Amino acid sequence: QVKLVESGGGLVQAGGSLRLSCAASGRVFSIDVMGWYRQAPGKQRELVAIITSSSSTAYGDFVKGRFTISRDNAKSTMYLQMNSLKPEDTAVYYCYARRSQPFYEYWGQGTQVTVSS
Repeated sequence: QVKLVESGGGLVQAGGSLRLSCAASGRVFSIDVMGWYRQAPGKQRELVAIITSSSSTAYGDFVKGRFTISRDNAKSTMYLQMNSLKPEDTAVYYCYARRSQPFYEYWGQGTQVTVSS
């Protein structure tokens, strides 16, 4: 099993920055992909960014160069640096991890990000 714990959410003004962290524990060696998803009230959960074990990355279209995902394998921690935040970025942000063999997905409990205008 893998446990994911997010931190770093909070309230920030539009144009500001936040850095989210996701600490993984347990059988972390089995994880090959980690990422961030978000869900705003009344909307479906959407992909923010993912990063593979070889540090390849992909982002949701709405990111447009504002966010950067990274991981520190030695610390079993993933980060999401969010800059130029907009009110529409307000959502609960979830840490995600995937094991491919056998396939299994893990989720954190979520951390609230609120961007005021």
